[in-house]
Amino acid sequence: MNPSSDTEFDYLFKMLLIGDSGVGKSSLLLSFTSHNAIEDLSPTIGVDFKVKYVTVEGKKLKLAIWDTAGQERFRTLTSSYYRGAQGIIMVYDVTRRETFTNLSDVWAKEIDMHSTNQDCIKMLVGNKVDKESERVVTKKEGIEFAREYGCLFIECSAKTRVNVEQCFEELVLKILDTPSLIAEGSTSIKRNIFKQKPQADASSSACC
Repeated sequence: MNPSSDTEFDYLFKMLLIGDSGVGKSSLLLSFTSHNAIEDLSPTIGVDFKVKYVTVEGKKLKLAIWDTAGQERFRTLTSSYYRGAQGIIMVYDVTRRETFTNLSDVWAKEIDMHSTNQDCIKMLVGNKVDKESERVVTKKEGIEFAREYGCLFIECSAKTRVNVEQCFEELVLKILDTPSLIAEGSTSIKRNIFKQKPQADASSSACC
């Protein structure tokens, strides 16, 4: 996946990061979009988003990646952001069992309730593999969950950037392989997915 500084693009894709507070959603996003070392971030308030231009298989893509707050009090605020998303990334912390359990108890139900696209590609991400000695959720459990819910699956570390690029690249490739999502993301369709304003500006963005 090659970065592209050109604002001309062939497709616009909307992606959403969801999961419990503190699993590293914002760190994952910043690791992908800025390539900088990730320090501890304070929780996201409401919703934030970042844009990344990339070139994949000769196609110039504009990725609008929305970072949602994990706290329950923000759930009603973020529900509308599922609308029109071609990709949804469910993130959990491999060192915190409850963040994995909540994928089925909370987040899969949120997707069923709010997602407007039946072809939307889902990606399961186990974050913080740099803390291997503290791991409580096995890779096998992640694979089994992904198989049950029809998700792509990868483990990564936002802190060390292990598999961060691969996470987004695999998701984008799957979207590009889905005709209905390609049609939605075509620049020939005049639509503005940025009409929904984040509740917090970029300066206050932080960890999930």
